[in-house]
Amino acid sequence: MNTRQDIERIIQEEDVEFIRLQFTDAFGNLKNIAVTPSQLDRVLQNKFSFAGEALFDGKVECNEDLYLYPDPDTFVIIPWRPQSRRVAKIICDVCYEDGTLVDMSPRTILKKVTDEAASKGYSVKVSSECEFFLFHTDDNGNPTVVTHEKGGYMDVGPSDFGENARRDIVLTLEDMGIRVQSSYHEKAPAQHEIDLCEVPVVDAADAVTTFRFAVRSLAKRFGLYATFMPKPKSNVAGSGLHLQVAIYKDGKNIFESEDGISAEAKGFIGGILKHAKAIAGITNPIVNSYKRINNGCDAPGLINWSVRGEKCLVKYTRDQGTPKVELRFPDGAANPYLALAVCLAAGLEGIGDKTDPGNMDSMDCVALPADLKHATEELNRDELVKSVLGNDFAEAYTAVKDSEWNEYISEVSEWEINRYLSKM
Repeated sequence: MNTRQDIERIIQEEDVEFIRLQFTDAFGNLKNIAVTPSQLDRVLQNKFSFAGEALFDGKVECNEDLYLYPDPDTFVIIPWRPQSRRVAKIICDVCYEDGTLVDMSPRTILKKVTDEAASKGYSVKVSSECEFFLFHTDDNGNPTVVTHEKGGYMDVGPSDFGENARRDIVLTLEDMGIRVQSSYHEKAPAQHEIDLCEVPVVDAADAVTTFRFAVRSLAKRFGLYATFMPKPKSNVAGSGLHLQVAIYKDGKNIFESEDGISAEAKGFIGGILKHAKAIAGITNPIVNSYKRINNGCDAPGLINWSVRGEKCLVKYTRDQGTPKVELRFPDGAANPYLALAVCLAAGLEGIGDKTDPGNMDSMDCVALPADLKHATEELNRDELVKSVLGNDFAEAYTAVKDSEWNEYISEVSEWEINRYLSKM
């Protein structure tokens, strides 16, 4: 636990001259206000405010000022910044002026679900498998989908052009206190995976947010661009955010059973499957998400579960010997706070209701929504998911996503030009 004195000491010893007060908006975009140490008193007294419309990236009107309440345990030096006159970061809760948490903040939404779990005696831990691409930039530094490498699953150099960048990312994450379980080249050329170790659920969402920030920043040092876009190229694997959940009660993993899969694990899986269509609006939140889901390459499209294989929606697994439920459908565009909140709430409901997940490996099951439009419609019909998000948040979020969908279907694509222009 960091105290004010700890933060002051680190700032002094490490020659920190810039502090980034960070939070995420509704869509998982990292936002920040940067201050100098001369403002530390104001920072720790929660005096920094911002226009509330930033919570929805300016897409939803909000005339109220909101306040940043730093979480001292998230204070860390940013290692890739200069070694003198250094830069630090701290993750903040979003509050009203009186310190009340803002209901429409993603971190608040997740905290409320974890508080509900705690009220039932549960503690939740999560490990994360994060996939991404490293592409070249053009002469102006803009991102492309160009790569010259041909590396495949778990290849090594020289086929794996990105191993040096991946190594630096891992070492930097460790310097920042984020423990890494493993890293390797994924199936598609220029695609990589870094797996983060199990931590409490809010810490896991914080870690994924910091991970993305670090990966994008460090890629630039190698002349590359990192993207978590779910499906940046056709005919190759997309990028997922696989979340492995373990729940403990009285020090025991409730998913453990001498007979195999525990009743609690089955109920948790059943709850996820029951609400999967609506959850997809959060875990697969952009138009491009559904090109990963509907075009295979190990991405799940059916609402099913298994203990093996890669294409199931939910998988019962043992990670380093620990029984976990792995959610395989979230992708790299998902806001980790919201994704974990809705999945955990659905799973906890399933445990309470003893929801039957159905037959394992069954192909006699329904599919996830075909596109973002259908996903938001399912979200609006699902009372559990809306209650987790809050009606105001759900209404604002789906309005933005509906606008995104309408913009997409109104756009004339290159595919349409190539397909029809010369024939009509």
